[in-house]
Amino acid sequence: MRVRSAAAAALLILLLVTAIGADWISPLPYKQQNREEARQSPGPAHWLGSDDLGRDLWSRLLYGTRVSLLLAGAAALLATLIAAAVGVTAAYCGGYADRLLMSLTDLFLSIPWLFLLLTVRALLPLNTPPWESVAITFLLLGLLGWAGAARLVRASALARLASPFALQAHAAGISPLRLLALHLLPNLTPVLEAQFLLALPAFLLGEANLGMLGLGVSEPLPSWGNLLAELTSPGAVAEAPWLIAPAVVVLLSLLAMHELFERSRRTA
Repeated sequence: MRVRSAAAAALLILLLVTAIGADWISPLPYKQQNREEARQSPGPAHWLGSDDLGRDLWSRLLYGTRVSLLLAGAAALLATLIAAAVGVTAAYCGGYADRLLMSLTDLFLSIPWLFLLLTVRALLPLNTPPWESVAITFLLLGLLGWAGAARLVRASALARLASPFALQAHAAGISPLRLLALHLLPNLTPVLEAQFLLALPAFLLGEANLGMLGLGVSEPLPSWGNLLAELTSPGAVAEAPWLIAPAVVVLLSLLAMHELFERSRRTA
């Protein structure tokens, strides 16, 4: 168990290091084209071959790892913050506010998350500049992916508000803001951390699905999603097996995240 967890942590650290250091590790700019070297097989000039435009796939994978990991992390943080705000407000205020917020949460949960994400993204402009498409994808993932976590945060907040330390704080006349800041939120930290870790792989898959359908990060900026779109062409893998490299990286990263989450759950 410890060996698997250590290997998972090492893999994720390696991915983060290569993502952050893509500017120094990458042999070529991710958008540099060389039509004379289109569809090259892996070799000394292109470690993972080249695409239809002659762009180096190893360089694009490095930069795509940076974009996808940072995008998923930022979206998971946004969704966790929204879930914390909704769940804590519903638990603390109760009454009408609780019913209203939980009705909104149920509305989001009643629609399949990925279907909702694809529908909303398809309604937005598709011909957006690369960095605007990153912002749109990040906001969509975060703004649409908070509902499940909000219910768990609310349940945890209700349990803590009914605990002896909260009742004693109320009896001592502590202000609501002080109760939230000093007693409730610190005790919800493990729950929020777990929800963040759960959201990361979900948002990685969400970005990958958007990219494969042409609804994610716009070209020429690479991401795991639009790199995986290369696999949708008939016979692409048979003609160029090295195109599965992004899929392998995505799979390994998801397995590593799952292993670390299970490890943290077992030791909690």
